Amino acid sequence: MFGFGMPEMIIVLGIALVVVGPAKLPQLGQALGSGIRNFKKASTGDDVVKLNEETKA
Repeated sequence: MFGFGMPEMIIVLGIALVVVGPAKLPQLGQALGSGIRNFKKASTGDDVVKLNEETKA
């Protein structure tokens, strides 16, 4: 994709593991994945804006 091979990915993962720590790494991956997913939805126009409807009681 950007010229990244397996050795580069291992180096990036190792640096991320040292900087972030093993406990926070899954949360970081999940946040990154959802951010990319939301960006793709917004760029293709598939996103739907949902407004919270408040019911008056």
